[in-house]
This record gives sequence, C-alpha cells and structure tokens, in this order.
Amino acid sequence: MSQVQKNYIAGQWLEGESTVDNINPSNHSEVVGQFAQASADQVDQAIAAARKAQVEWQATGLEAKQRVLQAIGDEMIARCDELGEVLSREEGKPRAEGRGEVYRAGQFFQYYAAEVLRQMGDTADSTRPGIEIDVRREPMGVVTVISPWNFPTATASWKIAPALAFGNAVIWKPANLTPASAVLLAEIIAKQDIPAGLFNLVMGSGASVGEKLITSPDIDAITFTGSLAVGKRVAVAAATNLVKFQLEMGSKNALIVLDDADLDNAADCAVGGAFGGTGQKCTASSRLIVTAGVHDEFVAKVQQRMAKLKVGGALEDGVTIGPAADAKQYAQNKEYFQLAKDEGATLVCGGEFDDSKGYFMTPALFTNTTNTMRINRDEAFAPLACVIKVADYDEALATLNDTQYGLTGGICTTSLKYATHFKRNAKTGCAMVNLPTAGTDYHVPFGGRKNSSFGSREQGKYAEEFYTEVKTTYIKA
Repeated sequence: MSQVQKNYIAGQWLEGESTVDNINPSNHSEVVGQFAQASADQVDQAIAAARKAQVEWQATGLEAKQRVLQAIGDEMIARCDELGEVLSREEGKPRAEGRGEVYRAGQFFQYYAAEVLRQMGDTADSTRPGIEIDVRREPMGVVTVISPWNFPTATASWKIAPALAFGNAVIWKPANLTPASAVLLAEIIAKQDIPAGLFNLVMGSGASVGEKLITSPDIDAITFTGSLAVGKRVAVAAATNLVKFQLEMGSKNALIVLDDADLDNAADCAVGGAFGGTGQKCTASSRLIVTAGVHDEFVAKVQQRMAKLKVGGALEDGVTIGPAADAKQYAQNKEYFQLAKDEGATLVCGGEFDDSKGYFMTPALFTNTTNTMRINRDEAFAPLACVIKVADYDEALATLNDTQYGLTGGICTTSLKYATHFKRNAKTGCAMVNLPTAGTDYHVPFGGRKNSSFGSREQGKYAEEFYTEVKTTYIKA
C-alpha cells in the first residue's frame, strides 16, 4: 500500500485532514501504509449521506439486498488468503489465524444474506371486534459501528452485515491500529450495487472521529466493541441523546479443571484458550482454576504444550504466537508480567521479551496465585495465564464468578452432574464444557454479563433485536 489510503464517504474515496502510519508489529521498522484521518466535517458529511441512502435501501427489494450481502461474503472467502495476509501483517496474528478470521467474516455476510429472506412478522386478533393487528420490525436507521483492533475484520463484519441485512445505513469507524483491513473490506462493499452513502468508512482516532460519532444526535444506534472505560463513555454519550446502544467490553475469563477431567483435553483447552491470538482475545482464559488433586499434573501438561509453541513474525512459517499488536500493548504485557511476580506468583515458564525487531513475548504461565491478586482481576490482554488452586468444584465455581466481568467461562470434567450445574450457574454469557473459552459460532448469540456487555446480544437471529425496532399496526376493515 504505497499510496495514502482514503476514507469512503457518500460513495467517494476522500482524503482526510491528516494521515497516520500503520506499523507492522512483527517488524516495527516497516510501515504497512499511510491512512487518511477523517475531519469533523467529513463525519457530518457521512451522516447526512447515510440518512439519505438509508431511505432508498429500506425500500430496496429483499432479493436485491440478499444478493449484495452474498456477494460480499463470497468475495471475502474467495480472497481470504490475500486479505488474511494483510490482516496478519498489520495486527500480528499468525497467517493461519488471519486467513481464518477473514473466512469467518465472509460467513457472517453469507449468513445474514440468508436472514434477509427470513424476516417475518406476526399477526394477532385484537381484543376489540373487527380489528386485526400486524407486528413487524423496521430498520433503526443510521448505525455507527465502532470496532476493535484484535479482530478487525470479523468483529466489524458481524456488526455491518446484520445492519445492512435489516435495512440500515452504516458509518464504520475501525480501530486506528488496523486500518488496512478496514480499507480492503470497504473496497469490497463499495463495489456492490448500493446507494451512495449507505456504507461509509471514516478512519480516525477515538478522541476525534469516535467522539464526534457517539455524540451526534443524528445517529440512530451505536454498536461498540472495545475497553470497559471507553464503553462507559459511549453509554453516557448515547444516553444523553437517547440513542440506542450496544456494548461489548472487557473480560477476565476462567477455565475450571476438575479432578475427573481428561487432562490432555484440559491442557489443550487451556493452551488454546489462553494463548491463541497472542492472548489478545476478549474470550481468552487467563485464569486457570484447578482442583488440588490434578493441579501438578495439569500444570506439567500445560508446560509441555507451551514448549511447542513457536513465537515469531506473523507471516513466518510454523509460527503459533505472533507479536503484541503495538508498542503500547507490548509495554502493558511487560507491566502485567512484572506485576504477577511482584504479587508473589511463581513463574513456571515463558515471559521472555524481545522488541529488537518486533514486539515479541513468549507465553507465560504462573502458579501460586489467588483470585484477589490484580493479575487475576485486570484484563491484561496478554499471552499470560495464572493457575489458581482450589479444593473442589464449589470453590472453583465461586472463584470463576468472582469477577466484575462475565463473558465466557469453561469447565473440563467428565461429570454430567458438574457440567449441568456449571452451565446453569456460571455467571457468563457463554459457557463452555470441555472446550476452550475462545471459539464461538456465527449463527447463535454472543455476549456477556456484568461489565463485559450491555444491551442485546450480537450474532445469529438475536442481532435483529438491536438493528430493528418493532412497529405494531392496528387495522379495521
């Protein structure tokens, strides 16, 4: 990407008021490209264009909408190697994960293409004679999408696809850390037969472009994925204008391992869940809650698997752990690693840092930790996992639930009794049994409880609740 990459506003590719460099975290001396930063006036232009285009899109036939979403998904899947490589280069996840993310993102568009044709209403008889009732859903209008850097294509897609499927216009502000992926997705959407202004890409910082969008009274809905602190700011701004909003924020997920667990499977779940994506997943299991009877054997099996992980540049062959996404995240990883040691945790393995070329850290495993330590309270977003030894299932469940977050939680057990109790009593939005805490499907709801999420669920049929509003019509013949 040698040229400055532009914003896409009102059907045109436009330069911004400034540019930012996109740095390759696997090689921080390499600039992936330069990307335009939208001005406040351009954000207003995007909103005005979206409002106009949405009226036309809402009136567009279902089959035409279906074809647009299907075409987007098909092209993303066909080009997943190419797009995935760009994603990995700018974000740092290994090539296979980058490819997989783009492929999954394409599936979101394909799924919601089918959902376009499944939009059904309800009818009812009135309590009054001679009156019929029609209940149906209509689009919200203009939706602001604010997406994160850790899944720059997938998270954006699971928001943009249902927004378009249910008749809305979209203004998308991607994370400034991963703009190349955003431009590539925008190019695919822009080539479709859609009204000018229906989809807009406005790149920029949260403090400028993001703040302008969340405080605008001309936006009808805001869907946000990011940190808890920023999510609370979105909530305040949206509430001021009575704008509908949906938040996916922090997490501190845990995986329980009981005495009766298949320890090989449990170790696989722990390593995949804690360290996949360099630990930069909102579903990562950074707390490993293990009963005393299998504690030592489990730790040994995890350590054996960690020894086989290969840390390196995202596009290098055989790499399973890429770099931290940028210098800021790398510095935070070092701080939390040191915090664990300062709090008295015992380092089992890992924790070597090297930023001579990229922002690399070998995954770290700590034991002798308690749930009161900050390392087990804060979301580090790092390849760092802490083992918490407990006496039994009851203590394990209480420990898992003792957090301000509640996104995902898992248990490894061969007991139907404990598995059944866990899925009913884990205070999380997603509960995993004998599976990693990371890894969800696109056709079912996703979201958490407590400070992890606010608002209606994302993904699957449940997304309809956020992207539409209900109209009840009374008819007298």
